[in-house]
Amino acid sequence: MPEPQPDKPRRRFRPVLFIIVLVLLVLAAALAAYEMRSSAMQAEYFSRLASKLTYTMGEGPSKSIRFPSESPYDARLGYANLPGYLDKLQSRDYLVAAQARISPAMSDMADHGLFATYKEKTRAGLSILDCRGAPLFSSQFPERYYDGFDKAPALLVKSLLFIENRELLDTKYPKRNPAVEWDRFSKAVLDKLLSVFTPGDKRSAGGSTLATQIEKYRHSPEGRTGSLSDKLVQMASATLRAYQGGEDTTKARRQIVVDYLNTVPLSAKPGYGEVNGIGDGMWVWYGRKFDEVNRVLAGRLDTPQAAQVYKEALSLMIAQRRPAHYLGAGDDDLERLTNTHLRVLAQAGVISPKLRDAALPLPLNPSASSGVASPAANTFVTRKASNAVRTHLGSMLGDSRLYNLDRLDLSVASTLDSNAQNAVTAVLRDLRDAEKAAAAGLTGKGLLGNGDPANVVYSFTLLERGANANYLRVQTDNYDQPLDINEGAKLDLGSTAKLRTLVTYLDIVDQLHKRFSGMDAQQLKAVHIDPKDRMSQWAVEYFTLNARPEQRSLDAMLEAALNRKYSASPYEGFFTGGGLHTFGNFSKLDDRKIMPVRDALRSSTNLVFVRMMRDVVRYYMFQLPGSSAALLADSTDPRRAEYLARFADREGREFLTRFYNKYRGKTAAEAEKVLLASLRPTPTRLANVHRTIAPEATVAQFGKFINDNLASTNEIDDERIARMYTQYSPANMSLADRGYLATIHPLELWLVGYMRAHPEAKFADITDASVRERQLVYAWLFNTHRKHAQDRRIAGLLEVEAFLKIHAQWKKMGYPFDSLTPSYATTLGASADRPASLAEMMGIIVNGGLRKPTRRIDSLHFAKATPYETLVKPAGEAKAERVLSPEVASVVAEAIRGVVSDGTAKRVKTAFTMSDGQVIAVGGKTGTGDQRFEVYAGAGRLIESRYVNRSATFVFNIGERFFGSMTAYVAGPRAADYDFTSALPVQLLVTLAPSLMPMIEPPATTAAGVPYKVCGGN
Repeated sequence: MPEPQPDKPRRRFRPVLFIIVLVLLVLAAALAAYEMRSSAMQAEYFSRLASKLTYTMGEGPSKSIRFPSESPYDARLGYANLPGYLDKLQSRDYLVAAQARISPAMSDMADHGLFATYKEKTRAGLSILDCRGAPLFSSQFPERYYDGFDKAPALLVKSLLFIENRELLDTKYPKRNPAVEWDRFSKAVLDKLLSVFTPGDKRSAGGSTLATQIEKYRHSPEGRTGSLSDKLVQMASATLRAYQGGEDTTKARRQIVVDYLNTVPLSAKPGYGEVNGIGDGMWVWYGRKFDEVNRVLAGRLDTPQAAQVYKEALSLMIAQRRPAHYLGAGDDDLERLTNTHLRVLAQAGVISPKLRDAALPLPLNPSASSGVASPAANTFVTRKASNAVRTHLGSMLGDSRLYNLDRLDLSVASTLDSNAQNAVTAVLRDLRDAEKAAAAGLTGKGLLGNGDPANVVYSFTLLERGANANYLRVQTDNYDQPLDINEGAKLDLGSTAKLRTLVTYLDIVDQLHKRFSGMDAQQLKAVHIDPKDRMSQWAVEYFTLNARPEQRSLDAMLEAALNRKYSASPYEGFFTGGGLHTFGNFSKLDDRKIMPVRDALRSSTNLVFVRMMRDVVRYYMFQLPGSSAALLADSTDPRRAEYLARFADREGREFLTRFYNKYRGKTAAEAEKVLLASLRPTPTRLANVHRTIAPEATVAQFGKFINDNLASTNEIDDERIARMYTQYSPANMSLADRGYLATIHPLELWLVGYMRAHPEAKFADITDASVRERQLVYAWLFNTHRKHAQDRRIAGLLEVEAFLKIHAQWKKMGYPFDSLTPSYATTLGASADRPASLAEMMGIIVNGGLRKPTRRIDSLHFAKATPYETLVKPAGEAKAERVLSPEVASVVAEAIRGVVSDGTAKRVKTAFTMSDGQVIAVGGKTGTGDQRFEVYAGAGRLIESRYVNRSATFVFNIGERFFGSMTAYVAGPRAADYDFTSALPVQLLVTLAPSLMPMIEPPATTAAGVPYKVCGGN
């Protein structure tokens, strides 16, 4: 018998193996299909991974934090820009007090490019709190939103899911991954592959679920999917986000619907800005109130109103694909596409045929809808304080656009006291009513008189002295426009400038004390002082006559300086500001008096301060050996030429340094504006300015500059323009002559012109280029030809130089502008000021000569409850600069108390009284500004006079803690109807006293019996 074949048994088992493999494949396919539907295994894996993605807050900066890349959501809320913000804040003496620490797993996910997994905010924005934590301002976006799935109209949800993600809320599989719909995703991938072989066909179905769409428009660059890797990142991030609450994604999927309805991008509209979410979209694009939309869609759907509202909402769901097109020029396309969807939705049973038929003929026209108000449409008056904080915040973060700031996920704790702020604002607004103004005692002589109270702007600033900073407590006005009168206006505030002059005068006394107090009689006798330097002469006389140690103390010398007498006579001409001027007193009774400085301060006597300013100017002209004034003393000195060359180079460098710092970083237009700010414009002055800074300009450009900058409406004719163009040409007139005629330092004119022609020049380039100019500017002073005329020119230039030194001292005391008018009239307010800057000067006096920073913000809390959370607070010790000696500050504080006790502000003397009857001492300085534009003919005949504005200010301190400024202001021709004096702001402070006392003397409890919370920081 033949032997059996060995391989037959193996053949017998081949069908079995095939069946097994087939069964395994079928099981694998079934398992895969089940997994795609149920996501059971994904749920277990991703929920376990998501549970490791955590973060906590800890003190100080975090080493583990990972900030996101630039994207619509992360940039809008400020997360992506946080590193830059923190750098800027640290440069302003703020530090990171606490910051998020993320887990290693979250750090790893971020390093692999995934978006951070946390419960993202649907609604966020800037909030500002007052010093007690009470809300002061809130800007939350979107403004209209659904705060839960049950609040969204069912019809909107059904329509959205049918269009975008039909299986999202399927309850059969509670662990379902909402990041992927496998059938749509597979078709999208297939279409993408086919497009490679058919490049002409760009159409492909979208594979994005609502979850991945949210990831895309929030976190992908520019809100777009730029590549397959972008899509995978979106899917992975959406998956982790869905499972962060556990394996069951039912709640997460419902939240996805709500998040999409609330945040879908719907382009931007002028007057409102970026629009996100159906709620804001219906308001901005169709003018529909949110409550109205929800009420209509929750009611009967067979009404014309319901059809219109539904069609508009449906159009926004569709418009999100190309919002800028569909909600702009493509609204006809949107109409057609929406009608197509209406038919499909009715065919699928999502809406009724009746609703479809009612909606189809109704028009859509979002781009032509009436404009809507900007968000958070409160009045400017009620938002003045928060606007001041927002503006300051913008400068701190390096972004001046309030639009951007309002959308940051940021909570700011300000120093403002909302109770006092609201009370003061209410009073100021009420005072525009005639009856309430009369009840407040604001009518009568020196007050409103017969002027309409409705036209008067009242501005108020109050700060509190703290250990390391001054805290802004109230800042408001009743001007219902964006301009902040306190910090944004340049006002003639009259005699308040006398306080700046007094401080400068006493600061010079301090300098003279340091110089002469250690000299004995013989040494004092040997000191040579120019006869015109009356302050130095007085100091030498004082120490010569007062030899005892107690008489030589700084306090004693300052008291003597306050008792130093000046004539109040108006019958003297003063050569200042390039010409001969006379001044008058407010009260004619002062005209024949010789009075101490202390009394002149109380009665605000003009001529005493004009003469005091003359002494200050001449002190700075003669104070140092080798000053430009001293060079005139001996015109026969053989060393004169060599000495002059050294002096000109040294002095020229000093002034160039000042001018460079003044104009550095400014554009040509900005530099021109700053240059002209210190100039009273006349044709001659403007001509010399322009021919120096723009020598290559044409006659037409020259003429336009002259006429554009003249305050008068009378233009200069072409013939005179042509003559001046030639007459003041650099070829026909020296730089020194042009500077003299312009009443601007010649080197300042030269520098502005050079920087205009060489915008990239560094200071070293300017120094090298100015060698010749520095010599020429001073050389002409020592030409003896026509000595009298040249002495006048010398005096004009020396006065300009002296005012540069005075300006430097004023800047240290908070003066806000880059120049002073070089005239004795500056002591009467000719150089203007700002209420907030006067308050800052008062703060220096109250703080004993220390200039402390003004704090408006106590903390900034970025991105709360996110992996980017950061709390920023001021660094420990704020930097305080000593700008006055304590003795000078003390004697000034005592002197201005006399203005209230016995001077022009007596009516506020007892306004602030404690509950025990103790009167809080008030000090201050008043000032009235009557600014007019006047044109004179020959022989001084006045031919035109018109009002520019009228203002009255009281800068004050209340006790040793509080200080500020109160201003009344009328702009334009209406100022002619008012003759109020500084009595008006003084009476205003009296009126405000009851509103301020709860802050100055806090009660033990509130009206409800709750313990009264005192503002921190003091």
